[in-house]
Parts: sequence; structure tokens; C-alpha cells
Amino acid sequence: MKEPKVEATSDILAELVVKGMQEKKATDIVVINLKSLKNAVSDYFVIASANSDTQIDAIATSIEEEVFKKIRQNPWQSEGRTNNEWVLLDYVDVVAHIFLKDKREFYALEELWGDAQIERVASASE
Repeated sequence: MKEPKVEATSDILAELVVKGMQEKKATDIVVINLKSLKNAVSDYFVIASANSDTQIDAIATSIEEEVFKKIRQNPWQSEGRTNNEWVLLDYVDVVAHIFLKDKREFYALEELWGDAQIERVASASE
């Protein structure tokens, strides 16, 4: 028998994305809350860094598995898996970004949303 799809709030989805990132030792995890901003493209951006293209892929897969396991939701869109320098998983209300460290510094997404609430999340090892 097929289990019913559970509807999740963006808050729960953001927490699941963070958990998936922590499972594969993502570093410098940041949750940007965009809910209070007018014309924001999403409720949350969750950003993390990885040390290699292999780790980027592992983190992205971990996020997908964690979200699907808990709320039966797949990303609406996924980008960047061919290069594995910056992978984006778009869950509409929550967008996950996984960067190689140098690419993250170059694009500096956190600086684009200076008026948003930004929460730094401890790594799983901290």
C-alpha cells in the first residue's frame, strides 16, 4: 500500500536539508530566512561548503534521501551535478546550495541577502 504524501512546512524542510548536509560532514552551513523579504524567490536558502566534488555529490544525495525518507518529496529541480562545483537542489520553498569552498567565496550568496535573517549552523562534529 502506498503511503500518503506528507505536507511539510518550509521550516521542517529546511531542517531536513541541514540534517542531510550534516550527515556528510558539510562545513560552514548557513540558513538564510527569506520569509520576511518582499519578492523573495523562496522561504529559505540553505548553503554549505564541501572539500571535493565527490563530497558535493554525497551531500546532495544525502539531502535528497533525508527529505524523501521523512516527507516523500523530491527536488523540483536539480542543477550542477555534471560539474560538481556548485550543486543546487530546488524544493521551491527551500533551495539548497552546496559549493566547493572557492566557488562559494566567489559567488558570496550570503552577501546578496544582507537584510535577511542568517543563521550559522554548527557542523555535525561540533
